[in-house]
Amino acid sequence: MVRIGNVELGEFPLLLAPMEDVSDPPFRALCKSQGCDMLYTEFISVEGLIRNADKSIQKLDISDEERPIGIQIFGSDRDSMVQAAEIIERTRPEILDINYGCPVKKVVCKMAGAGILQDIDKMVSLTKAVVEATSLPVTVKTRLGWDDQSKNIEEVAERLQDIGIQALSIHGRTRKQMYTGEADWSLIAKVKENPRIRIPIFGNGDIDSPQKAKLYKERYNVDGIMIGRASIGNPWIFRDVKQYLKDGTIPPEPTLDDRIQAVLTHLHRSILWKGLKLGIFEMRRHYTNYFRGYREVKQFRSRLVQADSFDEVVHITEDMRAFYSGQELLV
Repeated sequence: MVRIGNVELGEFPLLLAPMEDVSDPPFRALCKSQGCDMLYTEFISVEGLIRNADKSIQKLDISDEERPIGIQIFGSDRDSMVQAAEIIERTRPEILDINYGCPVKKVVCKMAGAGILQDIDKMVSLTKAVVEATSLPVTVKTRLGWDDQSKNIEEVAERLQDIGIQALSIHGRTRKQMYTGEADWSLIAKVKENPRIRIPIFGNGDIDSPQKAKLYKERYNVDGIMIGRASIGNPWIFRDVKQYLKDGTIPPEPTLDDRIQAVLTHLHRSILWKGLKLGIFEMRRHYTNYFRGYREVKQFRSRLVQADSFDEVVHITEDMRAFYSGQELLV
């Protein structure tokens, strides 16, 4: 049984990676319904949080159906991190997670996210302050290192464990790689194999199929897998991985009706959470992923991204059902 503090996650948990502008409550609920064991919020700026910025405060929204859930923060100032930890504890998530992996320039240039991989001493100091400021289990998500010359994840794992983190998720790339090239899980395996390491180690990067999840589970001996980009428009990946690990079979591909229902559920929840205008606008980035690979889908995608009401989206999806009725759907 894999545990983070007192949180039990099963024998081999599947985690939803925190993704900015993706892993919001509407999307998280869909992933949970398909078997995801542990959800994470989008990352939250500690500076925004302690200053009551609306966007940061809104990201604290969690519901009981999402539990267990981790709230993820990023920042580079010790006092701000501590204050943010105290705010988050009042929100009562199961876990507080620190992002030391985001490679985006506007985060890195502030020595937050993956930027702190240039200063491991500071990373350890910040983490220790957060651990001491909260009764929540503190976990970390990070990368192999800053670049090929500084893949210091083995040292990082030991030092963070020693100051009290209770799980570590590792993306198998350096900051310099961003999201290019193939994720290298060999160093993740070395961390897991280290006899000093007692906390759960979760692998992240390039898991895009049940077969790959099983292969990496067996090859690298991680305690669980964190799935990010492959879940966008495909929350069923958690269901598929779970079943394949259990009995070696893969459920049938989601039907067009399954995808339409997911889209409408996602959109409805987005409108409830964000309001009509923003809920519809921010849903537009998801349509391509939900219907990727469908023959002649461009005509419908163009209409979906221009729709400005829930009813209009419903009408377009009904046209899709009629168009694809009795036909091969995929390219």
